[in-house]
Amino acid sequence: MKAITYKKYGPPDVLQLKELPKPIPKENAVLIKIHASTVNRTDCATIKGKPFFMRAVTGISKPKKQISGTEFAGKIEAIGKNVTIFKVGDRVFGFDDLGSESHAQYMVISEDKGLTTIPGKTTYEQSAASTEGAHYAYNFIKKVDLKSGQKSVVNGATGAIGSAAVQLLKYYGLRVTAVCSTKNIELVKSLGADKVIDYTKEDFTKGEERYNYVFDCVGKSSFFKCRQLLTSDGIYISSDLGYMAQNIFLPLITPLLKPLIGNKKTVFPLPTDIRGTLHLIKKLIVEEKFKAVIDREFPLEQIVEAFKYVEKGQKTGNIVITIKHNSI
Repeated sequence: MKAITYKKYGPPDVLQLKELPKPIPKENAVLIKIHASTVNRTDCATIKGKPFFMRAVTGISKPKKQISGTEFAGKIEAIGKNVTIFKVGDRVFGFDDLGSESHAQYMVISEDKGLTTIPGKTTYEQSAASTEGAHYAYNFIKKVDLKSGQKSVVNGATGAIGSAAVQLLKYYGLRVTAVCSTKNIELVKSLGADKVIDYTKEDFTKGEERYNYVFDCVGKSSFFKCRQLLTSDGIYISSDLGYMAQNIFLPLITPLLKPLIGNKKTVFPLPTDIRGTLHLIKKLIVEEKFKAVIDREFPLEQIVEAFKYVEKGQKTGNIVITIKHNSI
């Protein structure tokens, strides 16, 4: 099979297209013929091994898993003898933030991991793009007590996380102000945004409106820049560690600053329960209340170009990798 491999951490140029043996599923795993994957922020961080502490899981000096990729969609070709949830021929999609090795024509994954069947006639491309951003966005939402009618602002509303956050927040009944560039105003409106701020013309942190939640989905702001936007008990959450990893520590520090900032606080959205995210997203796809935004598609053979495009930080939604198979 064709697969994208890397034996050392580094920029996208460390990636190589190689021919490898097709994997064999163990007793509780399935073999998936991959038709679509993605390149996302998680992938970019993984191949670089940054931030460094993630290497405690991915490998200190070199990657433990030497095929890249986290999101996937395809068809089950074989199952282990103990598999009970899935069967051969099932169309499936999923995500593993620790690496699924999905930048390949085939992959194996345990049936109890982040894996579920594709609903209806949803395409492989749409399915593959529906997990990573949605998972991180949903983990924002799970950390707070949302109430219908509350106000939220989403900074970076057109990335994979931001575009998912807008849709999920609307699903839960919140009023959403989306921050994006001029070219994407109509897109975020189509996702359900009630109001749009064009960051090329206006600094959203200088606005007079107050919000129950500020969701920074690109990590380009900070609690200190955004705290004046928050209501007296408002919450700031970022998808990024922030300057000097401040977003990890601020949830511990802000309660000590009550005399200065009141009940305003930050929450660090440590992502958990991928299967729970998949269950929700699958439900919303069926109800036509969620659709992944796709910027462009690259064939597997152009994976390096896809990584470099993502690293520019200007993508809209998701970057899909299409994976072809010989029709023999």
